[in-house]
Amino acid sequence: MADRTQLHVGTKAFAVPTLTKRVFEAAMGFALTAAAILTVLTLNNLLTGRSGWYGGYTRWMKFIQQTDILGTMILTAVVTVAFVYWYRGKARR
Repeated sequence: MADRTQLHVGTKAFAVPTLTKRVFEAAMGFALTAAAILTVLTLNNLLTGRSGWYGGYTRWMKFIQQTDILGTMILTAVVTVAFVYWYRGKARR
């Protein structure tokens, strides 16, 4: 039987396998990184007077669709989640 844990989303808690929770956390890290990049590029375009909000969004879309960027973001999120769980496991012993 797979090890199960609680995944909290909003006010609800779901019993899910540990691997599912780790994949969900890595996906959230990926999404937060993409949102941070969107914010930086949009504000940069707005403050430098290049092309405003929409121009920042279009630059972000061009940037985020590059496979090397996507791969790096996914790899970073997965390694970070794996390290945190590994480190917590070592600290409990």
